Amino acid sequence: MTNTSTHYTSGALPRAGRSDQATPWRWAARLLAVSVLVPLAVILGSWLFFDPQIWSHLGGTILPRLMINTFWLLFGVAVGTLLLGVSLAWLTATCDFPGRRVLDWALMLPFALPAYVLAFVFVGVLDFSGPLQAGVRGLLGLPPAWSFEVRNTFGVIVVMTLVLYPYVYMLARVSFLGQGRSAYEAARSLGLGPWAAFFRISLPMARPGIIAGLSLALMEALADFGAVSVFNFDTFTTAIYKAWFGFFDLHSAAQLASILLTIVLLALLLERHYRKGARFADLGRGGAARRMRLSGWAALAASLFGWSVLLLAFAAPVVRLATWAWAVRDDLDPRYLDLFLHTLSLGAMAGVLTVTAAFVLAYAHRYHADLGTAFSVRVGTLGYALPGSVLAVGVMLSLTWLDNRVADAVEWLTGRDIGLVLSGTVIALLMAYFARFLAVAYGPVDSGLERIRPSIRDAARSLGAGQWETVWRVYLPMLRPGLLTAGLLVLVDVMKEMPATLLLRPFGWDTLAVRIYELTSEGEWERAALPALALLAVGLLPVIVLVRKSAH
Repeated sequence: MTNTSTHYTSGALPRAGRSDQATPWRWAARLLAVSVLVPLAVILGSWLFFDPQIWSHLGGTILPRLMINTFWLLFGVAVGTLLLGVSLAWLTATCDFPGRRVLDWALMLPFALPAYVLAFVFVGVLDFSGPLQAGVRGLLGLPPAWSFEVRNTFGVIVVMTLVLYPYVYMLARVSFLGQGRSAYEAARSLGLGPWAAFFRISLPMARPGIIAGLSLALMEALADFGAVSVFNFDTFTTAIYKAWFGFFDLHSAAQLASILLTIVLLALLLERHYRKGARFADLGRGGAARRMRLSGWAALAASLFGWSVLLLAFAAPVVRLATWAWAVRDDLDPRYLDLFLHTLSLGAMAGVLTVTAAFVLAYAHRYHADLGTAFSVRVGTLGYALPGSVLAVGVMLSLTWLDNRVADAVEWLTGRDIGLVLSGTVIALLMAYFARFLAVAYGPVDSGLERIRPSIRDAARSLGAGQWETVWRVYLPMLRPGLLTAGLLVLVDVMKEMPATLLLRPFGWDTLAVRIYELTSEGEWERAALPALALLAVGLLPVIVLVRKSAH
């Protein structure tokens, strides 16, 4: 029996060595990694079908605009999320002012609002026919033709910032709370003022968390399709959709997807480079940091700032959605039941598939860790950084190739043409969801495994339980909270996911997100409010989980 007195660092569990029992887990981990790699390899391989005439046209027309728009979108979202996220995190973590206790958790609520929902609310309120411009014309006696344009670069950056700042806020807040009072008060005792102590001590110590939150926000901005579509703001995701469904050229769509994939991978490398070695000791173990009590104008300004952001990013859009939905409540008919069932069933199937795969990856990595398994985990969890449109193109090309090979084989054996049996089905959607959200499920499952002590495994083995029985009767019951959390997060992410669903859904399998896209593309803001409210209600579930986990 293994000696249970052995010490393990960082929660690592004993490896099973080179036993035959370890082999299925290792091979399963490699197979899962391959399932993520294949669509990406197919996308890169699309350059074998390079058409100089098409790319001469793209290079002279839309490609420069795509690059410029992508640059300004990323730059604007980076500046906006840093300003909002870091400042709000600093205020709620280190200061005391009226409303702080509520704002501490309420500022995470915009997580529940998909970017494309806030986008159509923003445009519906501020556009030419919206209540704001109509009210200004009536109040100031302006001519009926007077207007100002809201569908511009600044508008889409504002919307994306309001939706994505919680990534920076949450991780920066955790970093500020973990610093304690020692370093900050030491800087103050050496004569530094509050601003100098913040910029020279607190902010550099929080840099790893801030960079991690910023990278997540920028990945989401790159992957967005719905919000930029509402604003008629051309990016690579909209170009991929137009190439696929507008020009029916899947190879050009894949080549555009490969450029977006390259941008994402470069962003990941930069993020890893800047976070490399950026770890600081937790100086706050002596107790929670004393919050600075603000008073007078400072307290009023802090409170107004926090409530204004919450109002613009969550409260006002929800009220507007509710009023629109009430105005078109007669639209609520049996079609919406079908939409909800399609959305829920896809989320449930993807949740079961993805959580099962996440457990296999996490178990293989923790118990049978070797370089190959570690690499498999790294590749398998890469998908969350990849836009859904990129994965959709890769999955469609992969399944089309496989469908053709299977059809050729069946026709050679039986003389029957069975057509395409995989592409254009729910299987294609599940493959894209699996590759996209495996990382989402992996985090809670791996964290749950880390909390199971090695002695529990050894005790089960000493009582005669084999590896599979230990997994079934010990680990799965103990991992139930982590598995449920992972399943919930995947369920909600799948229900809100738009680009992959829009590109890969089978005929007749519309979801709530697809319905929102169809209505907003026609300017039907009021009618889009019903499915948007349904998605918002579902999206609140993971936010509640995040709030409970981040409670201090």
